[in-house]
Amino acid sequence: MEEKYVFLDRDGVINEDGWGWTEYGYITRRKDFRFLPGVLEALKKIADAGYRCVIISNQQGVGKGYFTDKELSEVTNGMIDVINEAGGDIAGVYYCTHTEEEKCGCRKPEAGLFFKAREELGIGDLRDKYYIGDTERDIKAGEKAGLRTILVLSGKTSGEEAREWKHKPGDICEDLTEAVDLIIERRS
Repeated sequence: MEEKYVFLDRDGVINEDGWGWTEYGYITRRKDFRFLPGVLEALKKIADAGYRCVIISNQQGVGKGYFTDKELSEVTNGMIDVINEAGGDIAGVYYCTHTEEEKCGCRKPEAGLFFKAREELGIGDLRDKYYIGDTERDIKAGEKAGLRTILVLSGKTSGEEAREWKHKPGDICEDLTEAVDLIIERRS
């Protein structure tokens, strides 16, 4: 049986990015986590099609001291509870909490977290799987991991900006709903 996984960024793909409206520009508290329109339905739809989701996200606000690992876990647990109740399937959540200055191998655009998830979850070849993100950093990381990439315009990036990038996404979709429909359509 074919193993079906989809990798997702978090902020700007699943939930509203905290930039510009939260303290420090990060989602630091559970009450500030707001699902984007249609996301829960999209996650249920892809789960119903037999896919498990893996979330890969930079959360350097922890490394900068804006919030703690415990607070990040509370946000994550709340997110997963709501997704599970809606019928989604999250296989794992992987965060890089290092700051950009630390130059670690797990902070996107590096691909370390994708390989860690692959190993821990027993995922085989990544080349036939997708990574859905909202920035060039996401697209570059997905490329480095060998994944197919989809840029969604529900986060920080516009389609105009993406045309200027060195690392171009395989596909561009308005939001997670459209990206999920594209993946399911290609696999049928």
